[in-house]
Amino acid sequence: MSEGIAEVAASAAEVSRGGWRRATGVAGVAIGVLATGAAAGVAIERMTVGRGMRKKARLALDSTGPYGSLRGTPGRAYSDDGTELYYEVDDPDPDPEATPARRRRLFGRRSPAPVTVVFSHGYCLNQDSWHFQRAALRDVVRTVYWDQRSHGRSARGAAQTERGEPVTIDQLGRDLKAVVDAAAPEGPLVLVGHSMGGMTVMALAEQYPELMRERCVGVALVGTSSGRLGEVNFGLPVAGVNAVRRLLPGVLKALGQRAELVERGRRATADLFAGVIKRYSFASRDVDPAVARFAERMIESTPIDVVAEYYPAFDDHDKTEALAHFAALPVLVLAGTQDLVTPSEHSEAIADVLPDGELVLVPDAGHLVMLEHPEVVTDRLADLLVRAGAMPAGVTVDGYGSSSTVQPG
Repeated sequence: MSEGIAEVAASAAEVSRGGWRRATGVAGVAIGVLATGAAAGVAIERMTVGRGMRKKARLALDSTGPYGSLRGTPGRAYSDDGTELYYEVDDPDPDPEATPARRRRLFGRRSPAPVTVVFSHGYCLNQDSWHFQRAALRDVVRTVYWDQRSHGRSARGAAQTERGEPVTIDQLGRDLKAVVDAAAPEGPLVLVGHSMGGMTVMALAEQYPELMRERCVGVALVGTSSGRLGEVNFGLPVAGVNAVRRLLPGVLKALGQRAELVERGRRATADLFAGVIKRYSFASRDVDPAVARFAERMIESTPIDVVAEYYPAFDDHDKTEALAHFAALPVLVLAGTQDLVTPSEHSEAIADVLPDGELVLVPDAGHLVMLEHPEVVTDRLADLLVRAGAMPAGVTVDGYGSSSTVQPG
């Protein structure tokens, strides 16, 4: 969600000063500068480091950074409106000591389907945002990672491009159901969602309660919200927030209609964008530059018209009642204490509805907590998977990707 916030703040200010024509001409240049709380530090940093040096640094990070390089078995699902959704499956290696017949049969019956952990990413990201968790869980448990419509390798939303329909969180829930049907048609499920991905999981539960009752054995909600996102101030002064909310719908619609022009502006101000993205993604001062650049690339890859067509869905989002479908399950609710996009208070509100769930608030962490503090997220997720019966208690996973079996003492 960070990218949309920065663009809205910049464009709203321009519209209020001189109308759409002027806003369009300079929207790209203004992006980030007017994002209060980020502009000053970004400007100072840019004055002290040359543009050429920054460009070389980005290229170096792009060429050497391993983040987002993990791939699995590809697949495609089709949502109810015909949108093609891309997913990948990571299957654990079979037991090397078991014979093929033993793997197929258990006491004369077919072996039960394994637990599948399905990961749903957030707004302006893609499935690679789970890089650290994916590395850690490989060969440990069956996992599915997918790109939400109009993100990553999935197709643009058919309902949006062909019929001009707005994106809704309910539609995302139906998309997730299509992915589950294609990638994990049987067996227990653990559903993991970050930010918008958590909202997608809530929408799935609301629309398909029988799936939750019959197959879901655990849920993890990371840096997300069940509603009241219209009250979030994104770290901006009250006056600025009110102005943005007042102008937001019209500005985003106009920007989406002139996507090519805005994209040129974004490219021209890539340095400034990087600072704003970092501001709304991370809280740690010492975040790995390669990780920050990785997040920047994911967010930059989301076209402005996609940013525009998604944003109204968040104001309408209210899935508090859907949380009741998680009440009987092992649940992990986790957030960074300095998240400016979906503040940790929203996670606390979810935990209040699910008192038997585990609430984890990670200090010195922002919205992309799974990239900023991967060891904490992976550790708590592994514990959830043990509680859900997705993997044996004797297996531990390392936050940065290795796994090992704990031997009895």
